[in-house]
Amino acid sequence: MKNLRQLSLPELQVILQNWGYKKQQAITVYQYLWHEMVVDIMDMKSLSTELLDLLSSIYFIPQTKIHTTQYSEDGTVKCSVRLHDNYLVEAVLIPASNRITVCVSSQVGCSLSCKFCATGYMERKRNVGFDELVDQVVLMNNIAIELYKKPISNVVFMGMGEPLLNYNNVLRSIEKITDQRGLSIAPRRITISTAGVAKMIRKLGDENVKLNLALSLHAANDIKRNEIMPINETNNLEELIEALNYFYSQSKNEITLEYILLRGVNDSLQDADELIAFYKKVPVHLINILEYNTISNALYEQSSEDAVNTFVRHLHCHNINAHLRRSRGKDIDAACGQLANVVNIV
Repeated sequence: MKNLRQLSLPELQVILQNWGYKKQQAITVYQYLWHEMVVDIMDMKSLSTELLDLLSSIYFIPQTKIHTTQYSEDGTVKCSVRLHDNYLVEAVLIPASNRITVCVSSQVGCSLSCKFCATGYMERKRNVGFDELVDQVVLMNNIAIELYKKPISNVVFMGMGEPLLNYNNVLRSIEKITDQRGLSIAPRRITISTAGVAKMIRKLGDENVKLNLALSLHAANDIKRNEIMPINETNNLEELIEALNYFYSQSKNEITLEYILLRGVNDSLQDADELIAFYKKVPVHLINILEYNTISNALYEQSSEDAVNTFVRHLHCHNINAHLRRSRGKDIDAACGQLANVVNIV
């Protein structure tokens, strides 16, 4: 059996025409798949029984379902999402006064081994398919409408895995998410977060897509960044500076830096000065200063409130556009760096 959603519209048209059907019927199948988001071929009610039986004999629509749901005191919702082969990933719904954001996972596990991230301690099992990425958005959108009476407004690829190491699926899912006949989410409301794959950042700059890029920096010193983010050994700060400048020159899309404060590791004024120096070399829109969220595998500690305030104040004194972002969903392990549901439930 083959995944029906892997077929493009031109491919569907060729197949159905070879079966003796008109091009319009292929368009109808495609609309059912990506505009009405049906999960069963037999639910394509306007098509003939003969065609539905023929499709069902060769193709299937993978079932992506919510496995478990947790609700935070602050309104955040985390779902463990079961993929068609029974692997689990996590998606998070984050409501705010002016937006509802969904954070989706692009890989089952991760290969980058960032020391402060729960997913980094797990083996990467596989990439998440583009259709499974869309499913995460659709499932969480249904929850947003049910709980908050309005659809999601923003999508961030900041969950489990490195999006730029699942490049084609991520870009193809964004095509579906932004389709005006489907979810119709504006590209400017989509953010891809990367640990810093310089080659793919440059490639993304050539794609002519209007989306935002967030770099998980967390240290503006190669020695420190090598220690907490091993990817820096092959994608050092100088390479990232060049890649980010190229990305911006090609796309003019917003770039954000993400910086988690770790007690005694990267929260000194010297670290702040190094961050300022990095900031000035790249056309960065904003630096998000993040709280560290404890995970069982790592020995890091959250910076003290005084250290956090001193760090942020130092940035502001140097006219840096920095924002202290408080964690959401910590009570259900849904905050930044805590996603780690990589269980096969067969």
